[in-house]
Amino acid sequence: MTTSSVGFVADELCFWHDPGNYALVLQPGGWVEPYNRHIENPDPKRRLLNLLATSGLLRQLTAIEARDATLAELERLHLPAYVARVQALARAGGGDTGVGAPITRNGWDAARRSAGCALAAVDAVMQGRAQAAYALTRPPGHHAEPDQGMGFCVFANAALAAEHAMASFGVKRVAIVDWDVHFGNGTQKCFEQRRDVLAISIHQQAGYLQVRGEADEIGSGAGLGYSLNVPLPPGCGFGAYRDAFERIVVPALDAYAPELIIVACGYDAGRMDPLGRMLLDGVAFRDMTERVQDAARRHANGRLVFTHEGGYCPVSVPFFGLAVLERLSGRRTDVACPFTAQHDRIPGQALQDHQRALVDDLAARFEDVRQRHWP
Repeated sequence: MTTSSVGFVADELCFWHDPGNYALVLQPGGWVEPYNRHIENPDPKRRLLNLLATSGLLRQLTAIEARDATLAELERLHLPAYVARVQALARAGGGDTGVGAPITRNGWDAARRSAGCALAAVDAVMQGRAQAAYALTRPPGHHAEPDQGMGFCVFANAALAAEHAMASFGVKRVAIVDWDVHFGNGTQKCFEQRRDVLAISIHQQAGYLQVRGEADEIGSGAGLGYSLNVPLPPGCGFGAYRDAFERIVVPALDAYAPELIIVACGYDAGRMDPLGRMLLDGVAFRDMTERVQDAARRHANGRLVFTHEGGYCPVSVPFFGLAVLERLSGRRTDVACPFTAQHDRIPGQALQDHQRALVDDLAARFEDVRQRHWP
């Protein structure tokens, strides 16, 4: 892949999204002392953009112009009443769009621009202006369900991107691979009764207590078997993720043969993240990117879209994002990641026996689901 074939879209308005004053994920009040900002703030993503620029990689990517998602595009998956509610909340000064997804006055504009960035990335890939594309979306999207926001997410960016590819470009099969540390419940909810989207979520088990994300959630109705969850125990490093990709994620992609792959790309499985308990670093994010990129080449003519999800350590996220975009573009910069340099010194990076046993079980479950429910 040449550098000119990798597109990138970001927009300043997304950085202006303001969830309000929270202490971590708690609303100040009672015994909770006010803090200065929400944990989902622009710093990790703005610093990623800055590192891309100062490293020189940004100018080697194809710029994609951001746009807003239209009402019709949002309502492909979200209920019109919910879309109207988000707009009304913003006009009224703000509020919670659902469960832990607050917005303030600019929330409507930022959220539809964020979703629009994901759609613009799909446009560029499907129109042949880029073979792969990365959308620096904010607010994130993978927790947002058709009728409510959840977990900082207002609109379902990756899911909307998949629906856009099918509705506007005639794509028949899309796979969404979600490696955010939290279960992508919103994406699953959008497609759980459909088989034209394979929703794969590899995440920390019980990392987001409002939802389950267990291996027995496999979709329903026409979509039975097309939701695939890989819940890993806290403390997993590169070895466990690599084993899960080799034995579950990649075989699922090969069996499904999607015409487009979308990655809900969170960095909160990074070992410095305050909202996750995993041990990943740039080595793992680079490896996972290579694996989905190879699958896209085998099945989708290389068509691959990344939407940025979680990741709340402002120091480590830029380096992990750079690793992903270096792998996508095939270019290495002069940047030496300070966290990757410590990779081999973290004992938990190696695959542990209990992790191998769990992946054994999950791989067997997937094979049983595939044989029972896939044509």
